Amino acid sequence: MRREVFINKVAKFLPNNPVNNDDIEKRLGLIGGKASRVKSIILRQNKIKTRYYAIDESGRFTHTNAQITANAVRELFKTGKYAMKDMQLLCCATASPDQMMPSHASMVHGELCDAPAMEIMSAAGVCCSSSIALKYGYISILSGNASNAICTGSELASPFLTAKNFEAEYEKMEELEKNPVIAFEKDFLRFMLSDGAGACLLSDVPNRNGISLKIECIETISFANELKACMYQGADKNEEGDLISWKMFEEKEWLDRSIFAIKQDVRYLDAHVVQKAVQHILNSLAKNNITPDEINFILPHISSMYFCEKLKKALIEAGSPFADEKWFINLPEVGNVGSASMYLMLEQLFNSGHLKPGQKLFVFNPESGRFSYSAALFTVV
Repeated sequence: MRREVFINKVAKFLPNNPVNNDDIEKRLGLIGGKASRVKSIILRQNKIKTRYYAIDESGRFTHTNAQITANAVRELFKTGKYAMKDMQLLCCATASPDQMMPSHASMVHGELCDAPAMEIMSAAGVCCSSSIALKYGYISILSGNASNAICTGSELASPFLTAKNFEAEYEKMEELEKNPVIAFEKDFLRFMLSDGAGACLLSDVPNRNGISLKIECIETISFANELKACMYQGADKNEEGDLISWKMFEEKEWLDRSIFAIKQDVRYLDAHVVQKAVQHILNSLAKNNITPDEINFILPHISSMYFCEKLKKALIEAGSPFADEKWFINLPEVGNVGSASMYLMLEQLFNSGHLKPGQKLFVFNPESGRFSYSAALFTVV
């Protein structure tokens, strides 16, 4: 008999109070003491209204990534029959771990004092790492290796976005009598990224009371064989567009070139991200013999509403449109939370009271790191 896997609970943790657009630079700081010249352009395109930072109003960091993630996990066990002592597997995804080693999942496990000794797995990468963590939990239960799993996605991006990370490069540019504005690719992400975590509880049996999401499939693909890196950190690009590791630079260059700032090649992103997204969506739909008309909700993780409109248009042109009322997106309220975004959308919809047995959810997750994509199909039971 084929085993089945269900998402029985979804939870989140967003640190501190939401930060509106007017207060972003109050929290992150002004680069060179001046307001950003591109802030209004970026916010107009991404349409984000509020986001969350693990930074309080005095500029003090309030949480680590591991603490944010552990708080989301604890939310899963606040009510219901499940207890933390019964956890069998912990799968944690992030693009922004607190340290290079130990692994992120190990640090999250260390925060969960009531949890037992168990198997853990850390999924690295960028946004698609959340899908990898979920797939690991799914496959583990499907294979009989475990009967339950906790899968998480989290980000602590704000420490990379604070003004101090850009000051050295700013001063260097002034010394060279260049335009004293940080490159758009680096400033771009300061007004998009957010902190937070989401968590799912997977089980081999559905809830007796209330809904569950039966996992039908989780499919991932990489186009790194065709395309170069687009979003990166701890590296810089050479003239050919290839990444040069931080290990190859002198220590002084780490600051002078903002090597550890998160960067995104926005022109390369615009040229490829939607095209490859449509390719993977169409392939996933065909592989699972399902059409957009049969899907009740599409939950796409997108970095900007600018790309949402482009994706909708491209799907229409490809002959596979999703009706406008099927799109479920919370980017304007929570910001781009990277690997947590998929879980935060699921959490809001799962706990909204709007889902009914038989409905189908299509969750789509792109990653601009080097163009990876995932698609997952769930049925409400």
